[in-house]
Amino acid sequence: MKKGLFALALGTFTLGIAEFIIEGILTDVAHNMNVSIPQAGHLISIYALGVCVGAFSLILMHKYRPKNILLFLTSLVILGAIIATIAPSYGLLLCARFIQGLPHGAYFGTATIVAVKMAKEGKGTKAVAMMCAGMPFANLLGVPLGTFLSHTISWRVPFLMSVALGVITLYMIYKWVPDVEALPNKGMKAQFRFMRHLAPWLIIAATFLGNGGILCWFSYISPLLQIDGGFHAASISVLMILAGLGMVVGNQVSALLADRFMPGRFTCYLQFLAAAALLATFFLSQIGWVSAAMMFVSCACLFGIGSPEQFLIVKHSEGGEMLGGCCIQAAFNLGNALGAFLGGIPVAMGLGYNYPALIGVPMALAGAFCLLVFHRKYECSKD
Repeated sequence: MKKGLFALALGTFTLGIAEFIIEGILTDVAHNMNVSIPQAGHLISIYALGVCVGAFSLILMHKYRPKNILLFLTSLVILGAIIATIAPSYGLLLCARFIQGLPHGAYFGTATIVAVKMAKEGKGTKAVAMMCAGMPFANLLGVPLGTFLSHTISWRVPFLMSVALGVITLYMIYKWVPDVEALPNKGMKAQFRFMRHLAPWLIIAATFLGNGGILCWFSYISPLLQIDGGFHAASISVLMILAGLGMVVGNQVSALLADRFMPGRFTCYLQFLAAAALLATFFLSQIGWVSAAMMFVSCACLFGIGSPEQFLIVKHSEGGEMLGGCCIQAAFNLGNALGAFLGGIPVAMGLGYNYPALIGVPMALAGAFCLLVFHRKYECSKD
């Protein structure tokens, strides 16, 4: 079981680098490709759109065995990274980012099912958290390293890293992930029946709004820290380690406490905390250490809510578990796309890089409200 979860986590580690590296190298890409920073921000949005498109491909692939699906999706990760590494133009880089995003949601949806099947009774949330742990560790280790290499060598090096990691992941999935049975094929309509109920929609809305609010600010974290916080460009890679440490802490605390305090209630509290941290960032961004501290808190909240939401959607999407798992990733990345877009508006207007954090506050509060409704309707009734 541990080897299998490690292989799945290496896949999320690779996807984590693919998704979040662009925030750390945004300035480098913009300068090299001769585009503005808000234009370079479209590389974040196009990845997120690729995630949404690719996630729902599982509607057609669900009849295949999960291990074979994971091998195919990992191959797509490698292909997208290769194109990004050699892309001679901004347009082709956009296409590469879209391809990189295609396997993301489908991978998480499939890997969640495999992790739950591998877990012992009552340990489902912990197994999903272990599978998802690759994402925060990517931000702790992979993204800072990629950011450093981008600043010192070329922004293309992090994408070359993704190629190598993708190949290793492909091998480990083949060797270590058990060949679990495909989910029962009850027809196309059966996959969508869970959407008749309110619970999955509350979870999806909370993911879209709550995570989108945090990512609205995080999409412009590099220029915020440099221009408002006064940090030198060379220190950004170190600060990205702090952000990654927050993500790791959030993920691990979630794995330990979410089941004990009920996942819906636990994530609701974290979402309120994220809103408070974003508000503090807006008002105090020019105090460098405060901005860095709020970055740690916000990143901890971002990944503290991820695993419980992934587990909750599987629990409340009977008959369409794989599709439900994809919906969470689609919602996460649609929120990412919307957040990057909305955050770019005040930046383009010249209002400053602290304004994306302010825009994220009402989104984070709306996500907290959805989780509060979910908790009271579906968790309190079981007390």
